[in-house]
Amino acid sequence: MNYIPINEQDKKEMLARIGVKNTEDLLSLQIPEVLRAKKLNITEGISEQELLLLFKNYAKKNKSNLVCFRGAGIYDHFIPSLVDEIIGRSEFSTAYTPYQAEASQGTLQAIFEYQSMICQLTGLDCANASMYDGATAVAEAVLLAVRTSKKNKVIISSAVNPEYISVVETYTKNLNIEIIKIEIDEKTGSVNQNLLQSKMADDIGAVVVQSPNFFGIVEDMQVLSEISKTKNALFVAIVNPVSLGLLKTPCEYGADIAVGEGQVFGNQMYLGGSTFGFLAVKKALEWKIPGRVVGQTIDKNGKRGFVLTLQSREQHIRREKATSNICTNAALNAFAGCVYMACLGSNGIKEIAETNISKARYAFNAIKKIDGFEPLFSNSLFFNEFVFKTTKNVKKIEKQLLKENILGPLNLVKINKKYKDCIMFAVTEKRTKQEIDKLTDILNRV
Repeated sequence: MNYIPINEQDKKEMLARIGVKNTEDLLSLQIPEVLRAKKLNITEGISEQELLLLFKNYAKKNKSNLVCFRGAGIYDHFIPSLVDEIIGRSEFSTAYTPYQAEASQGTLQAIFEYQSMICQLTGLDCANASMYDGATAVAEAVLLAVRTSKKNKVIISSAVNPEYISVVETYTKNLNIEIIKIEIDEKTGSVNQNLLQSKMADDIGAVVVQSPNFFGIVEDMQVLSEISKTKNALFVAIVNPVSLGLLKTPCEYGADIAVGEGQVFGNQMYLGGSTFGFLAVKKALEWKIPGRVVGQTIDKNGKRGFVLTLQSREQHIRREKATSNICTNAALNAFAGCVYMACLGSNGIKEIAETNISKARYAFNAIKKIDGFEPLFSNSLFFNEFVFKTTKNVKKIEKQLLKENILGPLNLVKINKKYKDCIMFAVTEKRTKQEIDKLTDILNRV
């Protein structure tokens, strides 16, 4: 079918229907003036050499060598050289989602291995061929839970990453799904179990909890899962895969669905993207999950091969009955996660988790000794993030840390005004004792 672009008359009619005069007015509705590029006044071109020099001078304004003590969903982890070496090979870096599946055996095998390792990591029965990121994985898990339970109310902890909650609300806005946010215990920073119990009802389809939660606190997922089961609600666990090197797997505490952000496995921070999300489910839900599932089979000659066992989301196959509108699976990012997991193995992931906890605890204890800093929560069970309330000027702290090449903690007032003067630190295995000591020295001096 030929592609026929709209003509000027079509544009006028469309703009009139929207209620604006031109495309400039349309843009002004969505993009603040301060963010919009001004019209370029270029009277003559410049040479390639001059252009490259211009770009280099622009690039020098970026600070790319900062020591990172900020997390909130994207983390600065060490990535073995093997990961970039393998995913940089042309057969992987140029391959896309296999639409002609059986002709893409290498890609299918890589996805199959990825799925297998996510299942081992979470303890659940089936994992799909990845999602866009952690936020969309959570949103898709909510839709899956509603489809399965046939109940349109979902309880979600307010200690879930606020970006995840925002995406869930966007997904469900026009789907007659009610999202019920429950507040955390302000003393411990974890889900208020009594409040959750009081909110449970027969029309609750799912309970969504993150552990470690947005504030780094490790939740009692066993108890929370049991509370959700009292009304036959599905339990959705949002997990940091690194933490699973030490903590119970979602399967062990009865989660029906496990999701999370995969960036921590072999992916750079990339200014927040691109990354991949993972999604795993119990066997009873495997035919209802979004995305694709790769399986293995044996041909008539006894030779192993890989096939697309399930692709329930495909609009070109199921159209309006598609399970999801997720249109890709961030395959290269997920493959990086696959290589990372294969490279480290279960012992390596456990060792990294232990190092995260150890270094975070060292930093926490050091900061706690500084005048003007007090832990926000009494709960001592945290993974690699923690929050302090300070009497010092937070903006001054941020400015001084940047001056000394440190990307400091997250100012939580940007997340919620009730967390004024609260800052959240993230400490991964990459942070050295010298870096942590330098951080605490600066906090002392500010």
